[in-house]
Amino acid sequence: MCSLTNFFAAFFFSFIGTIPPGSLNLNILQLGLESKINTAWRFALAAALIEYPYAWLAVKFEQFITSSPLIVNNILLITAIVMTLLGIFNLWSARKPTKYSTKFYESGFRRGLLLGILNPLALPFWIGTTAYLNGQDWINLTTPMGLHAYLIGVSAGALCLFMVIAYLAKNIIAELQLTTRLNRIPGIVLLALGIYAFIRYWS
Repeated sequence: MCSLTNFFAAFFFSFIGTIPPGSLNLNILQLGLESKINTAWRFALAAALIEYPYAWLAVKFEQFITSSPLIVNNILLITAIVMTLLGIFNLWSARKPTKYSTKFYESGFRRGLLLGILNPLALPFWIGTTAYLNGQDWINLTTPMGLHAYLIGVSAGALCLFMVIAYLAKNIIAELQLTTRLNRIPGIVLLALGIYAFIRYWS
């Protein structure tokens, strides 16, 4: 029962935590707009798998990470840099596709792994979420089975949300017959989020 509770709590918070615009769900949105559902599945699987070790690090090293000023103070800066670079690369490759960028974007699993690792928001999100759920006594991570049920729920929730985004985007394309210029939307949003994070960091 405890393991099931851990799984569903993690699944729910992973699902809703992946909704805000970020590098992963915006790339999934792009694949959906391009109707590349098979690539989206591979991307989503890789990105969801990366959530597992991030959540494990959050559980195991929560106290150390939150007490380190170097990490806490620079999370926003790291986010700004990653979002901005990904936005620029996305827009550049959409305008002038090269052999490398084409191969990278066609390879769903490798793309998902790389962007999952570069996702700067996963660690602080799961530190805060795990601390909150523990504080409310909604989860119990004292047993190996309970811990891994929680981590599997994290990955499953992210995978589910990614594919919901991909299929919704594909259906929007089918219904409205939108142009390929929409491929630039994820890059524009990522760039805007990066600039916004820089402004917050320096203000």
